[in-house]
Amino acid sequence: MVGLVIVSHSENLAKSVIELTSMMAKDAKIAPAGGLEDGSFGTSFERIQTAIEQVYSDDGVIVLMDLGSAVMTTEMVLEMMEDRKIAMADCPLVEGAVVASVNAAGGMKFEEILSALERVRDMRKLS
Repeated sequence: MVGLVIVSHSENLAKSVIELTSMMAKDAKIAPAGGLEDGSFGTSFERIQTAIEQVYSDDGVIVLMDLGSAVMTTEMVLEMMEDRKIAMADCPLVEGAVVASVNAAGGMKFEEILSALERVRDMRKLS
């Protein structure tokens, strides 16, 4: 099963996104990487790396980020893991996490989930 990592500046936000997704996809392999080690806001190289390791398999890992430095820090982690099947998704964090977790739990493949997340990126909430 494809693993998922939620990177946020807030530990509580990352955990809450996972709490929401677990209501629809309780079997998804998903790990939070939110906040800094001291509990403050920010993004942590070590937390992202650890979260990826927790959910990694040959099926791959997709990382969803909230904003700014979460993207930069995730890029640095991925540079250290070039030999692994890992991708960052360019989509809204919450909507993307729901779509990705439901699809991963349903057995969808890595590339198919990334494709679905591209559609989420452009999805409108209001007509």
